[in-house]
Amino acid sequence: MTTREVEHEITIAAPAPAVYRLLAEVTHWPRIFPPTIHVDRVEHDGSQERIRIWATANGEAKNWTSRRELDPEALRITFRQEVTAPPVAAMGGTWIIEPLGENESRVRLLHDYRAVDDDPHDLLWIDEAVDKNSRSELAALKKNVEFAHAAEEVTFSFEDTVYVDGSAKDVYAFINEANLWSERLPHVATVRLEEDTVGLQTLEMDTRAKDGSVHTTKSYRVTFPHQRIAYKQVTLPALMTLHTGHWTFQDTDQGVAATSQHTVTLNTDNIESILGCGATVADAREYVHTALSTNSRATLTHAKAFAENRR
Repeated sequence: MTTREVEHEITIAAPAPAVYRLLAEVTHWPRIFPPTIHVDRVEHDGSQERIRIWATANGEAKNWTSRRELDPEALRITFRQEVTAPPVAAMGGTWIIEPLGENESRVRLLHDYRAVDDDPHDLLWIDEAVDKNSRSELAALKKNVEFAHAAEEVTFSFEDTVYVDGSAKDVYAFINEANLWSERLPHVATVRLEEDTVGLQTLEMDTRAKDGSVHTTKSYRVTFPHQRIAYKQVTLPALMTLHTGHWTFQDTDQGVAATSQHTVTLNTDNIESILGCGATVADAREYVHTALSTNSRATLTHAKAFAENRR
């Protein structure tokens, strides 16, 4: 069997321990790494953990389960895919963070992998995917760490909740069946939903704004039946450089708590061109928050009516 070993590296203007922490906290990866859609921490026991990752590779959405061993003393994280996605037969590697000075570090990303049946064409596909994703991950890591303080002001999260006198299963069904949103939601003009892999959706839709303009967005969604739908928007409006979120459905004493959560990073370069001369970060934050909340609340209100009518 042919095992390929490759290495990528980058120098980052940040202390090595800070870089290590960012890599260790996998739930933040969708915000840091462009290919990553969603990460779930399945198990955690001391330095050992098991994680499930949903990400794009060469434009295709894939998911896999990995085991990681965290070594904060040596600033190393080793990983091994437990359940791989074809054409990958085996995949593993190591993150190594090396201090170059008080505020500078080198990050080395090592991979070893094999293709199913040693297929040379598939191995080439993996070569390209690993190279592309590794470069993307390292560049995003560098950017995220180096601009962490600047990003704090322009990254924010919020959520909206409605309570439903119905079942979580029915509320979930309304959000899950996005292919029907153009019939069910007034602000949605057209929808294209694909689910080639069960539980992993590609959602493209055209939505109408209050001023009548139509905006096209594309998202990848990961579904956890009747409990949660996580997503990452990959075609973004001009005022955002990041938009991730999730829908959750939880039984409470007040009924089903249906919640829409958003995490957004503003694109400060476009604030004045979109909102006018003199517009501030605060203006952009309010504008984006209002726009997303308006659509979320409209969707949740229709989901509530749908679920309560099916009681």
